Amino acid sequence: MPVLTRLEELLAAYLSLLDNVATFLLTFALVYVIGRIVVRPLVSAALGVRDTERTLKEGLEGVVAIGVVTIAVVVGLSIAGLGFVLERAAILVAALTVALGFAAQNVVGNFVSGAFIVTDPSFSIGDWIRWDDQEGIIEDISFRSTRVRTFDNEIVTVPNSELTASAVTNAVLEDRLRVRVSVAVSYDDDLDAVTRLLTDAAADHPDILAEPEPTARIVGLGDGVQIVALCWIADPDRGTYGRVRSEYAREIVARLEREGIDLGTAQGPVAPSAGAGPSPTARAVDGGDGGQG
Repeated sequence: MPVLTRLEELLAAYLSLLDNVATFLLTFALVYVIGRIVVRPLVSAALGVRDTERTLKEGLEGVVAIGVVTIAVVVGLSIAGLGFVLERAAILVAALTVALGFAAQNVVGNFVSGAFIVTDPSFSIGDWIRWDDQEGIIEDISFRSTRVRTFDNEIVTVPNSELTASAVTNAVLEDRLRVRVSVAVSYDDDLDAVTRLLTDAAADHPDILAEPEPTARIVGLGDGVQIVALCWIADPDRGTYGRVRSEYAREIVARLEREGIDLGTAQGPVAPSAGAGPSPTARAVDGGDGGQG
């Protein structure tokens, strides 16, 4: 008889546990569905109405998605009478946090860096960036890494900590970008005529801005006279930048040749500039630099 009573108590305990588990699953599913169907669309709509920048919007939507799951678990456990799981879980999470903090410092660093990047208005999906010796278009930003598509159509996954620790150039953050083309001419050529020709070629190009005014300056003396032409384009992207620079360089070559000015002079060193991108000579600027924007 005592054995039978013991079995009945054990069976009752298991049935109670199953009832609690079923209650948890139903509550979790209900809260999750409400969050998924109601809360997340409302948050997305609110962010859209406020015209929130795309990168920050996607980051906040990810946080909301995690929050919905977390709230569903907490509410489900509480209603099912399994609150003790939360207490034990809190102790377990604290212990795991300490242990993983030493074992996953890079992951934590990337996560923290990701939080800064996601909320940085000067670092957005679709931007053309350069860092170290690489460049490309930002495809996606997560809390761990940033995915960049290079101009060879390769995807590079960059740890966020690497970007926050490096100097990153955003070539399209402003509404205009400077185009820089270098040429070398002979000491015997009319330098005033050359500089005037370079600025006139820029002024005649439909995509080059009249303001700021195009300029041409002597920047170095070597085997020839090094002259750099500087002009600006509006609403820049990589494709527009490469196309305009190529067309401008071709026009420079054609006009110099019509004037009988020799571009075959060996190139001496050209002084560095803060202008966008590398500094091609007029002979080399069209060498496949107009990558996809």
